[in-house]
Amino acid sequence: MSHGLEVVAEQRRLGPLGARLWRRAALAGAGAIAVSLVLAAATPGGWQRFFFAYLIAFVYVLSLALGALYFVLLHHLTNSGWSVVVRRIAETFAGTLPFIAVLGVPLLFGLGALYPWARAGYGGGHANGAYLNVPFFVVRWVVYVAVWGVVGTYYLRSSARQDVSGDVALSVAMRRRSAPAMIAFAVTLSFAAFDLLMSLDPAWFSTIFGVYYFAGAAVGVYALLPLAAFLLQRAGFVRRSITVEHYHDLGKLLFGFVVFWAYIAFSQFMLQWYANLPDETHWFVARQQHGWGWVGLALVFGQFLLPFAALLSRPPKRNPRVLAAAAAWVLLMHWVDLYWLVMPAGSPGSAWPHLIDLTVWAGLVALLLAAAAFVGRDRALVPEGDPRLAESLAFENA
Repeated sequence: MSHGLEVVAEQRRLGPLGARLWRRAALAGAGAIAVSLVLAAATPGGWQRFFFAYLIAFVYVLSLALGALYFVLLHHLTNSGWSVVVRRIAETFAGTLPFIAVLGVPLLFGLGALYPWARAGYGGGHANGAYLNVPFFVVRWVVYVAVWGVVGTYYLRSSARQDVSGDVALSVAMRRRSAPAMIAFAVTLSFAAFDLLMSLDPAWFSTIFGVYYFAGAAVGVYALLPLAAFLLQRAGFVRRSITVEHYHDLGKLLFGFVVFWAYIAFSQFMLQWYANLPDETHWFVARQQHGWGWVGLALVFGQFLLPFAALLSRPPKRNPRVLAAAAAWVLLMHWVDLYWLVMPAGSPGSAWPHLIDLTVWAGLVALLLAAAAFVGRDRALVPEGDPRLAESLAFENA
């Protein structure tokens, strides 16, 4: 087959670039966090702002890694063939979950600054006291990161082993374990969203908040994959394996989940606003005052209407440069979405971002890229031993 002859000559391993990339990204990330710490120490109220900014940045990079894990599990659960050539990128980011667990440790030092229920003498959450307390919070997070780390590492290592052995039994095993792994993923992601984000206001709850965070994670990964593929190809890697046909499908998925995110966001707002219960509507009222309403309006246009219009037709989804630009925009708006969710709890009187917000975000994104480069430095960028690789290489949209 001509496809097999064409892909032999392409670069499929980062090689020395991987080592340079992870070291430089780690240095940049550490530098940005150091600048953030200096700003926090030099700014009145800076430490509280630092911990809120760190929470936003942490749930941002966590959502991208969890979205990547979702993509890998969905691939095996549906026995997908077209997505084989882009699966290794997702496996690599899912493989960073043990590193991201370490990035979550600094939040333990800011629990009192972030969460009312973690402060000594808090009396507003007696009904939730058995659940919202520091020891149980820590225990739950150990469980979450253990599940994510084990599942993400298993799929990455199994796929990498198959690169060497070509053993079809590995594909069968990964597919059989994908259903229980997906259930564990859904449960842990939902509870993690409750713990990290919804409990910022312990008097408020939404039964679909976990789905809201998942929708953001899915939008994030379907933006991350075409952007990462485009940047890899610009650097000279996998130029023949990942084709316009794969970009087209990733564009369709990004378009679909942008709509899904908008549907969930509107459903959460509409149901609670229509019920008009003070215990529920106060959360939205706080996000419509003191400039926060403009941030919400920016999300309506930036996270939904603009990507919807940009990706509605076929040509943009088949243009890697245009799709990568749209994906980068969506990733930026994903951070704005999380900023809108979190920061009103820390800065209810002003919606303007602080420099600390940006330096912490840049630092954790750089550390995520460093972890991904470290995980993928010695592995092929395409699952070379997957039995459906030839099908993926030859994939064409109808």
